[in-house]
Amino acid sequence: QIYPKAKPSYLIDKNLESAVKFIVRKFPAVETRNNNQQLAQLQKEKSEILKNLALYYFTFVDVMEFKDHVCELLNTIDVCQVFFDITVNFDLTKNYLDLIITYTTLMILLSRIEERKAIIGLYNYAHEMTHGASDREYPRLGQMIVDYENPLKKMMEEFVPHSKSLSDALISLQMVYPRRNLSADQWRNAQLLSLISAPSTMLNPAQSDTMPCEYLSLDAMEKWIIFGFILCHGILNTDATALNLWKLALQSSSCLSLFRDEVFHIHKAAEDLFVNIRGYNKRINDIRECKEAAVSHAGSMHRERRKFLRSALKELATVLSDQPGLLGPKALFVFMALSFARDEIIWLLRHADNMPKKSNLSVCPEDESIIMSSFVNTMTSLSVKQVEDGEVFDFRGMRLDWFRLQAYTSVSKASLGLADHRELGKMMNTIIFHTKMVDSLVEMLVETSDLSIFCFYSRAFEKMFQQCLELPSQSRYSIAFPLLCTHFMSCTHELCPEERHHIGDRSLSLCNMFLDEMAKQARNLITDICTEQCTLSDQLLPKHCAKTISQAVNKKSKKQTGKKGEPEREKPGVESMRKNRLVVTNLDKLHTALSELCFSINYVPNMVVWEHTFTPREYLTSHLEIRFTKSIVGMTMYNQATQEIAKPSELLTSVRAYMTVLQSIENYVQIDITRVFNNVLLQQTQHLDSHGEPTITSLYTNWYLETLLRQVSNGHIAYFPAMKAFVNLPTENELTFNAEEYSDISEMRSLSELLGPYGMKFLSESLMWHISSQVAELKKLVVENVDVLTQMRTSFDKPDQMAALFKRLSSVDSVLKRMTIIGVILSFRSLAQEALRDVLSYHIPFLVSSIEDFKDHIPRETDMKVAMNVYELSSAAGLPCEIDPALVVALSSQKSENISPEEEYKIACLLMVFVAVSLPTLASNVMSQYSPAIEGHCNNIHCLAKAINQIAAALFTIHKGSIEDRLKEFLALASSSLLKIGQETDKTTTRNRESVYLLLDMIVQESPFLTMDLLESCFPYVLLRNAYHAVYKQSVTSSA
Repeated sequence: QIYPKAKPSYLIDKNLESAVKFIVRKFPAVETRNNNQQLAQLQKEKSEILKNLALYYFTFVDVMEFKDHVCELLNTIDVCQVFFDITVNFDLTKNYLDLIITYTTLMILLSRIEERKAIIGLYNYAHEMTHGASDREYPRLGQMIVDYENPLKKMMEEFVPHSKSLSDALISLQMVYPRRNLSADQWRNAQLLSLISAPSTMLNPAQSDTMPCEYLSLDAMEKWIIFGFILCHGILNTDATALNLWKLALQSSSCLSLFRDEVFHIHKAAEDLFVNIRGYNKRINDIRECKEAAVSHAGSMHRERRKFLRSALKELATVLSDQPGLLGPKALFVFMALSFARDEIIWLLRHADNMPKKSNLSVCPEDESIIMSSFVNTMTSLSVKQVEDGEVFDFRGMRLDWFRLQAYTSVSKASLGLADHRELGKMMNTIIFHTKMVDSLVEMLVETSDLSIFCFYSRAFEKMFQQCLELPSQSRYSIAFPLLCTHFMSCTHELCPEERHHIGDRSLSLCNMFLDEMAKQARNLITDICTEQCTLSDQLLPKHCAKTISQAVNKKSKKQTGKKGEPEREKPGVESMRKNRLVVTNLDKLHTALSELCFSINYVPNMVVWEHTFTPREYLTSHLEIRFTKSIVGMTMYNQATQEIAKPSELLTSVRAYMTVLQSIENYVQIDITRVFNNVLLQQTQHLDSHGEPTITSLYTNWYLETLLRQVSNGHIAYFPAMKAFVNLPTENELTFNAEEYSDISEMRSLSELLGPYGMKFLSESLMWHISSQVAELKKLVVENVDVLTQMRTSFDKPDQMAALFKRLSSVDSVLKRMTIIGVILSFRSLAQEALRDVLSYHIPFLVSSIEDFKDHIPRETDMKVAMNVYELSSAAGLPCEIDPALVVALSSQKSENISPEEEYKIACLLMVFVAVSLPTLASNVMSQYSPAIEGHCNNIHCLAKAINQIAAALFTIHKGSIEDRLKEFLALASSSLLKIGQETDKTTTRNRESVYLLLDMIVQESPFLTMDLLESCFPYVLLRNAYHAVYKQSVTSSA
């Protein structure tokens, strides 16, 4: 019934259906002759049936042999006239009653197996067909199945000779069971389990004359009484004590647990048994009255007990937590409390769905005195020093000797009768309890608080867990559910190893599910708190103060703005001002719920379930990592369709608010939140996270490249060196974003904080990839004009020839546009690098200063490979370098297979020539006018200075040329070309001549390889001075 899949397939095989029906009808007779048609299919599969049904068949044989041994043992006990009293020879009496209950429940369960006749019959028929004879155990087994169709009726007959021993054992419960089966009010009046009710006796050891009986399972006693008095029912008519015990047990429950979730409805079964016995009308009436009482009052009685135990256990736990030294003298109270609570839980669980080898008892060969001497020797040999030395104690032998002595002294003709020496029994029971406190604490805990029965009530178990988790006041106890899964393996038995795997898997899956749900609930609460805190942090952003400033200015100038009666915006911090402590905000509720749940998660560092270790905190850590990752990416608010994204500064504010909340979790749970930050934030500095999902690094890199810089190329945005930011230009189609709000110093620093050195390196590599693609196109344009450029390179001092050659050049505008794009990208990269340097200087100033010192003191004669390694280190720290290592790496990957290194070098030289001779054409462009306010040109040609210097440095480092010589050559060609336009008379051609002249000054100022002296030798400084004067004068005129 527990595992439907384990049901033999032959019982549902359509081909064997008629054979099974025939066997069951004829059972236990065996008729193989004249029934060939019905048994034909059985004949075909007999060997498989024998093989597959052997386990089931011999399990039934084991039951029969167990029954034989029990009957033999019970007869031996009767012959020996063994004395039973639970208060004296506790172990002997308890094991005797447990044996009878085990025997009874086993026979009842046997009768409940509907397929028992089919399984036994099928196996025997297959055996007869194979071996020509029935199995040797079959006749007795078949008869037992028939005899025990109504097991209790048959056992009532069997137990007539055993009624004296059984009734004596049961009646000895007359002082124990009623004392355990009290109402909550009686417990409350007696101040049961209270350590503080009598302060004067608080340090006195808790003990009684019947120590083991104090924590004896109430469920077990009710089974003993109800089943025991059914089997020896005659005593109910003659002994009032027995009748009172039986009626009290019948009033307490409606059903008993036979095995796990198999229950026995006691009132109906008892009534059905007694109805056919003459003179039992009074007993039947007793049963009906008890049933009414059970239905009417048992539920409320047990509910009140649970209420009492909740408060009593809380008080006990609080006192013992505060004063752990009381655990020693009050250990009995602890085990009583656990036992009482366990009994009530089992009662509730049971009633939730069910409301309306051969051995002989032989006398030990040792004399009583030897055993008694052994007790004395064992106890006198104990000393405190053994405890101080950490010696491991084992009193199992002593307890077994006491069990033997109970059996030896409880028979009728014993020379030392335990019935006549009750004080000995009481003293030994107390001693045995204290030995268990030393070496069997785990076994005692299992005995008094095992709740493995929940394994077979999965639906109720999960429902209780959900209810516990949903109620904030109860969520701190939710850890009890995964801890209960550690009990499940205790309901397995070594005689049934095949179910260990099923129960183990169930315990693992339930424990995993419970811990996962707890972590999810905690994660959701933390996420809600983070959302609230991010909203509060958002109120402090600078953008929200604009309205306040505006109102203050208007108030000062006495201007009336806005509508009358418009509510004033609440200032940040208002939520913290409370006039009444009783007012509870949503944030308060979230923190309360979180603290309760975290108490549960932090309750145990780990738990072992079926040799698997579970760590509740790791579940929370794992869920926090996943949610933090999703939240960071979600807070970027990136929309691919509209190309919208959060400002880096706003995202940084939200992330810091999120991290502040997560750091506060360490106040509730002992987890390493720094590890969570490291795992998540380091992954966000890479292109993809560990799950292959895009990170903030990839999102921002993509946005800056595809949205901001693309609009710069389209002429909608310009780079303003004076502001160190990209700024929107007035155009017909307004952009959906303000470039300055994404590229100024504060935003770039925020971006560096978020992406870190790794993320900024990825951004740089992506920028360099775009530059390398532009350089590849430039090289193609150089190849198209290689002959003309070669001639121009050597004819720069021949103006007429240069003019003629210039007219033969193609794609001049394309070269300048592509170089401008490269300059814009490099300008953006310099902003990013500067921001990275500022951030790292704040976080790791000593390391950055060491790197800077290292870079500034590279000897000129240093090998270029070594120097490039230093530059790479410096670049990673955001420091500017003479030669950009990232650009060198990007351009190095462009080497063509069909072009020799000499040819590549020539193309690089001619590229610089091409750019130099093309500069004069910029003067005719309207947008080339220099603006002193922005320290640049609106068409971004001022970025050419950075492009020319960086591209020259990278190309001639790759091709091992002299950077200085090539730049001198470039300066000579450029100055010669620009001087030529000074002689032009066409106003259109020379419209912005002075603005273009300034490019030469910018190139020299930007270059670490060129000097003003060199420029003076090529281009008179007076022209530059006049050019600056002209553009500034023009700027003033335009403003006026």
